[in-house]
Amino acid sequence: METKLKHLEFLQNIISRMANNSFLLKGWIVTILGAMLGLSKDDIDIKIVLIAFFLTVVFWVLDAYFLGQERYFRFRYDEVRKKDPKDIDFGMGLEGKKASSTDVIPVMFSFTLVIYYISLLVVVGLFGYFL
Repeated sequence: METKLKHLEFLQNIISRMANNSFLLKGWIVTILGAMLGLSKDDIDIKIVLIAFFLTVVFWVLDAYFLGQERYFRFRYDEVRKKDPKDIDFGMGLEGKKASSTDVIPVMFSFTLVIYYISLLVVVGLFGYFL
């Protein structure tokens, strides 16, 4: 039983890191956009708006990647949880299985990420519209 608990602990640490990375990305994009658009409010240029759009999409993809990895390891955690303690091998993969809900594109369009990043894109678009 001790090996099973240790394996679950390893997986939980990975899940926590992925969730933390996702959280940090959300904070960084808001900070970067706020600085870019706030410091250039007097002489905002279309180039700044395009860079802001690009950065938002890049951070959206990165956030989806980390959320997908978090989901992947949650699936792995669930598999290990159901295993017999003597079958624990400390593997970190899904033994050839890949859950489609961990792919970047479907994760990008999950409800929470869509709401967050579309609202950022709308704000950037409004800045661009009121040049």
